Amino acid sequence: MGLNLLYSNDRKGELPNSWYAATATPLAPFAPLTGRHKADVCIIGGGYTGLSAALHLAEAGMDVVLLEAHRVGFGASGRNGGQLGSGQRMDQEGLEGFVGKAEAQKLWHFGEEAKDLVKSLIAKHQIDCHLRPGVAWTASSRREAAHLHDYGHHLQDSYGYSEIEFLSPEECHQMCPSPTYKGGILDHGAGHLHPLNLALGLARAATGAGARIHETSEVLEITEGREVRVKTSAGEICADHLILACNGYLGGLNRQVASKVMPINNFVVATEPLGDAADQVLSRDVAVADDKFVVNYFRLSHDKRLLFGGGESYGYRFPADIRATVRKPMIQIFPHLSDVKIDYAWGGTLGITMKRMPYLARLGENMLSASGYSGHGVGTAVHAGQLMAHAIQGQAEGFETMARIPAPSFPGGGAMRSPLLALAMTWFALRDRIGI
Repeated sequence: MGLNLLYSNDRKGELPNSWYAATATPLAPFAPLTGRHKADVCIIGGGYTGLSAALHLAEAGMDVVLLEAHRVGFGASGRNGGQLGSGQRMDQEGLEGFVGKAEAQKLWHFGEEAKDLVKSLIAKHQIDCHLRPGVAWTASSRREAAHLHDYGHHLQDSYGYSEIEFLSPEECHQMCPSPTYKGGILDHGAGHLHPLNLALGLARAATGAGARIHETSEVLEITEGREVRVKTSAGEICADHLILACNGYLGGLNRQVASKVMPINNFVVATEPLGDAADQVLSRDVAVADDKFVVNYFRLSHDKRLLFGGGESYGYRFPADIRATVRKPMIQIFPHLSDVKIDYAWGGTLGITMKRMPYLARLGENMLSASGYSGHGVGTAVHAGQLMAHAIQGQAEGFETMARIPAPSFPGGGAMRSPLLALAMTWFALRDRIGI
């Protein structure tokens, strides 16, 4: 089956020991798939993509079955930094050079649609995920801060986006009292939230609309045809349509997607509650992502813990000591937290693409896939699920727009992509450390 990270670092049917899992609104387990069943649509993967597709298809009256190898929200959807960002993972200036200004405009609009969709679903289904506005991009040099300011003005002038606040070095330090940052921009239209609660809320909404969810139901085999057959260890689904929504946990289910989307591991810690000292981390209730190639991202939880993400790795296994892995960049940003206790530390696997843009593809007459969100999936994945639901119903314009984004394969395919990218990441991490 090829590379499969489903069981490398986690126990079957269990969420990781994260702060998110410890504070999530509980959701009773869904029964595994047993026996043979028919459906209009079978969805593989119970993260944001699959759950959103299931919800929108069920609301349209279609018979939907979703299969999840562990628990809904098990993967990146329940482990990420919780940042609901604007636009796409590639910035608009990069997109203009990559796909042209007209397509870049469409993709910016889709990014805004994605944020609005998440916010509307939270409101409609009363999902308690502590959604708050504000994501800051911070710069480690005055030159990079000036570049961020130029980019903010570009969003204002070329895209009519008026949600940017420009941060001087003094204003940035007042917001985030770290010696590292020299300025930045604050996007008030973006937001941050409890990602696992969002996933669980989408699952509740999907089942409420009639979707059938089966957990601990790893897909072992897909047989393509006019009717797609999907087999697990104890059951089988025959469906008119199939959606692959596996992201970094795809394994060997589809070679085409595997050549375009590579799994990498990312790590997050949650400190002990900081109390009044939280103001020495962030004086405003916003999330932060910095300008490093291996991005550091952080925010305060609603119980005043620092949630800090940093570090990446490749291959099957997480590092033996995730706390030490993440503490290193955390202390670089906040030296005064060198002795702070870390209560939770966890890793997760996400999917990235060569160009850091999502990979949406029509794999056959009745097979669609969306993945490769490259760390920008809170909005994009939910939106991709909706786009696939619309495409199955014959409204494919939005899906086809995203599917037109060029998606080069990783060099050497599955055998070489991880070592080559790891080498590149080592070089960029060195550049970050020496400041070039």
